[in-house]
Amino acid sequence: MKKRSILVHACCAPCMSYVYELLADSYSVTVFYYNPNIAPHSEYDRRFAELERFADLKKFPLFVGSYDIGEWTERVKEYRFCGEKSQRCWGCYRMRLDESFKKAGELGIDAVTTSLSVSPHKDALMINRIGKELDKSNGIEFIAADFKKGGGYKKSVDLSRAYGFYRQEYCGCVYSRHERDKNFSGAYPDGL
Repeated sequence: MKKRSILVHACCAPCMSYVYELLADSYSVTVFYYNPNIAPHSEYDRRFAELERFADLKKFPLFVGSYDIGEWTERVKEYRFCGEKSQRCWGCYRMRLDESFKKAGELGIDAVTTSLSVSPHKDALMINRIGKELDKSNGIEFIAADFKKGGGYKKSVDLSRAYGFYRQEYCGCVYSRHERDKNFSGAYPDGL
């Protein structure tokens, strides 16, 4: 019996490792790295390199979306000071999931999900709400999940150690990076 195809939006290899292990037996997995929120560009590149290494190891197709941090900044700027799990993140989730649905449509893939909910810093309820809204408007099923549940986050940490993955210390955006910095002055670089 042929497996259904699923496109997994991936934020990084550590989160994707557990999601891949969970889905690979049931689905034909394709991964989409679309993360215009990640800054600086060197961090974006480092996370992609780890994901690419994992794709090579597990032999799954990996596609990369455009890196348009300007569009992302414009999308979230009204909420830039709201903090983690706020409207800023919700706009970011929507942007990345919307692009993931477009990619799934281009590729003729049956369903979409995201590795974002592995993180304890991500609002799985909002991710799933946005995904379900987008599946109605795109005609592609969204597989709702909270991948951190049932020890998923711990499993992702264990798999990251086993694979020797780089594990980042912040969500990815410049705002989350500064919010984690104890010396944050409240001033963002480059007018962000």
